[in-house]
Amino acid sequence: MNKKINYSLFFCLTLVGLSSCDRSLLNPIPQTTVLDASALSTPARVQNQLLSLYGALKDGNFYGGRYVIYGDIRGEDFINETSNLVTGSDVWGLNATNSATAVSTLWYFGYLTINKCNVFLDGMAASGTSVVSADAAAKYIAEAKFIRALTYYSLLQYYARPYADGNGNKPGLPLRLTGINSVGQSNLARSSVADVYAQVLKDLNEAEAALPATYTAASDNTTRAHKNTAIALKTRVYLTMQNYANVVTEANKIVSATAPFKAPTGVAHQLQPDITTLFTAYVNPESILSMPMTSTTGDFPGTQNQLAYYYSPTTANGGVGNAEYSLNPKGIIADTSWRATDKRRSFIRQTGTTTIKNWLTKYKAPSPYTDYVPVMRYSEVLLNLAEAKVRTTNSVDPQAVALLNAVRNRSDATKTYTVAGFASPTDLINAILLERRIEFLGEGLRNNDLVRLLQPIPAKGTVPAKAPTEPNYIWPISATELALNNLATDN
Repeated sequence: MNKKINYSLFFCLTLVGLSSCDRSLLNPIPQTTVLDASALSTPARVQNQLLSLYGALKDGNFYGGRYVIYGDIRGEDFINETSNLVTGSDVWGLNATNSATAVSTLWYFGYLTINKCNVFLDGMAASGTSVVSADAAAKYIAEAKFIRALTYYSLLQYYARPYADGNGNKPGLPLRLTGINSVGQSNLARSSVADVYAQVLKDLNEAEAALPATYTAASDNTTRAHKNTAIALKTRVYLTMQNYANVVTEANKIVSATAPFKAPTGVAHQLQPDITTLFTAYVNPESILSMPMTSTTGDFPGTQNQLAYYYSPTTANGGVGNAEYSLNPKGIIADTSWRATDKRRSFIRQTGTTTIKNWLTKYKAPSPYTDYVPVMRYSEVLLNLAEAKVRTTNSVDPQAVALLNAVRNRSDATKTYTVAGFASPTDLINAILLERRIEFLGEGLRNNDLVRLLQPIPAKGTVPAKAPTEPNYIWPISATELALNNLATDN
């Protein structure tokens, strides 16, 4: 097995969290020991420790499944079919509590990932840098900072008020930047939202400076962080902060001025001609970062964490999943501007005769569910830039229209937008936001898009709309964190 892909083969090698692969949720903040002196004693062991950080990130309880799923089922485009709390019925119902499985488990695995990054960085500072070359050490440290930044950003989207609510002055997260290496280190007050975002951007800027421009193996360009990965994530972060000028600045580094849009430096990211190939041929120039999965034991998302398990119909209905969530018939699939000629409609399967259900089949791999989990695609960068251009110029910006067309025409050649076709900048922004719902359906971005703009979470099925001022617009803090961290406050 290629060790550059199969990160979780090294997951249990790092002495961060637990003495074995036991993933008990008794403690939400990983109690750990300092890396054993031998853990970073050779170049191979240093690399293995680095790769184990990706293993933590892609755990099915975190970015390898649950994080992405929750980002969609909180929105309005899916209907819960099973009323199963284990698979997020309370997340869908917008009523998850402090002790809910989703709330406590995602917090635990997010902070486990952060702590593994911190312990690795501490170990590199203490001894690891002298074991490998200076160039390799700088790159490994940059990858760890990238993973830490992505994790903090991701947790902010559920457990903290949107940046737009008070310009980041609301409580954010406990900002842990050193490894927990003994008992008694749990107490830490929540930093402000702005301070956590500042650390995320600091990590990403430092990562961009030290990450490689490309890797030799094409698979690494999809599954490990490089310079363009850090830049792309910054466009997402700045968009979430409504700092649109910096979205434009960052995106311009990796998006050419005119179509066909392509990254001019580093990995040559560009849209792939056929979107339907992206979710079977996982290694491609459009995929900026994906979480790779294999059939090796421990290297797939695990029970009830898998995207296809949630969204695909059962085998009896031509799918590979457990039919946990169908597509809301009043959601995005009902929008008439999403035409039948659009290739993205091929990701929808209809079942039933008397009772008709629609299912998302973007993820097709059967058990043990080895679909790569998308983190970021080049189409997102194009739409981030398009939105930011409109908002910074307050105009029907021609480049924004061209970027929107690039994404839409790739899947539906029958629809081309024109500058004259938009009566106002607001109309163009709405078209871009609609395109995001279509393009990233089932990829975990819907929650982020709603809350960053302080929009209500729309009603769906039996669940009423949730206004930004209401409880559970964001999640409460994990009950076990509150029990152990005397300085933490709840939302």
